[in-house]
Amino acid sequence: MFKDRIEAGDKLSDELVSFKDSKDTVVLGITRGGVIVADRISKRLNLPLDIIVVKKIGAPFNPELAIGAVGPGKSVYWEERFLEELNIPGDYKKQMLAIKRREARKLEKYLLGKRKALPVKNKTVILVDDGVATGATVLGALSYLRAQNAKEVILAAPVIAKDTYDKIVKYFDSIVAIYVPFELNAVGQFYQKFTQVENEEVKDIIRKTKL
Repeated sequence: MFKDRIEAGDKLSDELVSFKDSKDTVVLGITRGGVIVADRISKRLNLPLDIIVVKKIGAPFNPELAIGAVGPGKSVYWEERFLEELNIPGDYKKQMLAIKRREARKLEKYLLGKRKALPVKNKTVILVDDGVATGATVLGALSYLRAQNAKEVILAAPVIAKDTYDKIVKYFDSIVAIYVPFELNAVGQFYQKFTQVENEEVKDIIRKTKL
């Protein structure tokens, strides 16, 4: 169990120490909790930090079940298994895609202001989240990074559910995780302190960071 997201970032940094001071590597934190972990990795490894806004698309009548995710630009990921099992209507997909894209753009503009995102083309990207349950969010981010021609994408997360790890490992160039449990009811169960991260906290990190 981790004390908090900062300790989780420290432990991941120890596993990623080979990237310290690398000139062609960037750390990308998924908003919002992933940014706290990513900020710690960035500082300890002396790597540039940026954020990526990804919005989950929830299932009808069960918004906590992610059937997809929207990343920057036109990137989108759909969990085909859930779409088929739940018989998700095309109109619902179209409607939610539009809503979540608007939400993502609004949040991105608020957090970054006039700052431009760090270029990831031909870069090694360490994609960071504070935990991975279903994988929809990280795969949504990955679809964007592949479209931007990142050289390689390394997923770094303190905890990843075992079944999810087995499902997504083939999509990433490598995955670094501290815990890969067979049962993961909630990411927060692996933290002593897992408070909600507010937008202002993320904005403050970005304000103090050279993107």
